[in-house]
Amino acid sequence: MSSDADYASFLEKANQNTSSVSATTAQASNYGTKSVDDGVEVPEVLRGREEVYVSDADEEFVGVGLRFGGSAVGAGTLFASLSSCPLSYVLLSTSIYRDFDPRGQYKGVVEAVQKAAGGEVRFFRVGLGGTRSEVWIVGVDREGGRLVGVKALVVES
Repeated sequence: MSSDADYASFLEKANQNTSSVSATTAQASNYGTKSVDDGVEVPEVLRGREEVYVSDADEEFVGVGLRFGGSAVGAGTLFASLSSCPLSYVLLSTSIYRDFDPRGQYKGVVEAVQKAAGGEVRFFRVGLGGTRSEVWIVGVDREGGRLVGVKALVVES
């Protein structure tokens, strides 16, 4: 590599999404599942957060605002309508923060989601294929009839 620009170009190319997610879906969400439904707002406390989820990608958390008619988040109900691409999901923990973040790195993010959701949050990992997945921290805003929270891309090689 002869210059910083060449190296930056190399890194961008190496981090491109090569999964089989359709171009429309990937473009809308940057890397997999959608995070915002049309006409649904992401709560102010979750917008523009600068914390990153540490993995090979070190991606910022993205705000989530999805229509949700239920009163509790479960793995089956959460991802039923997120995307037409095939997904696998794993419930990381139903409510235990220390299982998700044993080092306390994401305390501010979790507290922001708790504030937006009015209490309980859940932690999920969504498999996107290969080494890519997403981490979701979400809760239900019952008054707004929406699922709110954040998600971040995870790349583990």
